[in-house]
Amino acid sequence: MSTQIERHTDNLPEWKTQEVEEIKEWLSSHMSIGVCDVSGIPSRQFQQMRASLRGQVAIKVSRNTLVKLAAEGVKGLDSMTDQLKGQVGIVGTNNNPFTLYQMLKGSKTPAPINAGDVATKQIIIPEGDTGFPPGPFVGDLQAVGAAAQIADGSIRVTASSVVAEMGDVITPKLANVLGALGIEPKEVGLNLKAVYSGGVTYEVSSLDIDTDEYRVKFIKAANNARSLSINSGYPTSQTISTMLVNGFRNAKAVGISAAIESPDLAVELINKAAAESHTLAVSLEEDARPETLKNVAKNESIDKKEQSVEQENTEDTEAESEDATEEASAAGLGDLFG
Repeated sequence: MSTQIERHTDNLPEWKTQEVEEIKEWLSSHMSIGVCDVSGIPSRQFQQMRASLRGQVAIKVSRNTLVKLAAEGVKGLDSMTDQLKGQVGIVGTNNNPFTLYQMLKGSKTPAPINAGDVATKQIIIPEGDTGFPPGPFVGDLQAVGAAAQIADGSIRVTASSVVAEMGDVITPKLANVLGALGIEPKEVGLNLKAVYSGGVTYEVSSLDIDTDEYRVKFIKAANNARSLSINSGYPTSQTISTMLVNGFRNAKAVGISAAIESPDLAVELINKAAAESHTLAVSLEEDARPETLKNVAKNESIDKKEQSVEQENTEDTEAESEDATEEASAAGLGDLFG
């Protein structure tokens, strides 16, 4: 390939050969290279975009034939030549292709639309005072489809009016009206055609993603992977601590359930035995209880009786309180009505 390029450049003037070499060096110095459509961008706004992206994205515009020759001499950029058609420029960055796309998308600015342009979205003239005094402009507004009339000494748009749909060709009259009102429905910017990075070609459709949606999906996938690792017993650096804690708890539960004697389980086994003895003492008839369990059951019975007495006392107190309240209410009514 390099030999073929050398043959091509042999026939070029020296300044073109030098420019090809400069472009090759420029292409090789960036991690990601994009091809952009630069048609229809006014010079002033193009320079503004170049300035706003300086330090993050470099922009280069040259003859397509020279860029093709340079791209053919850089590994991984051979297929870029297919996009070098029409008014295009190349952008270079050390960011990834997705970041490059978002940066160029954010650098776009509104601009006036010209006659003959195609509307890229629905164009609306909003309701309100135009600031124009009564005159022929009211007829121009009505001619392009806006609901306009003269009121309070000025021309007003009485209702928001759709004057163009996406795909409509802008007429000279509409372009003049929109310009006079300061409406800039056109979005000007560097439109990516493709990005080349790491030997991979990225189409624009694959770069235009909802980052918030993908963030949610990524977090969900990470949580699912973590659960799968833990539940399948596959240890990783992110799950080993949780697996050790779960393993310890499960082993302890098995030891308590099987009554395995161990210093680590002594307290739990004693508490379990005491609880089971208590349950057994209460469930047996008094004559059938062993001596060691009679006191336990007796205490249980006493506790229940005490709780019952306390509950009865509470109910009696509440009843007395209600009676006293009723008597007081009756006395109050008696005083009120004599």
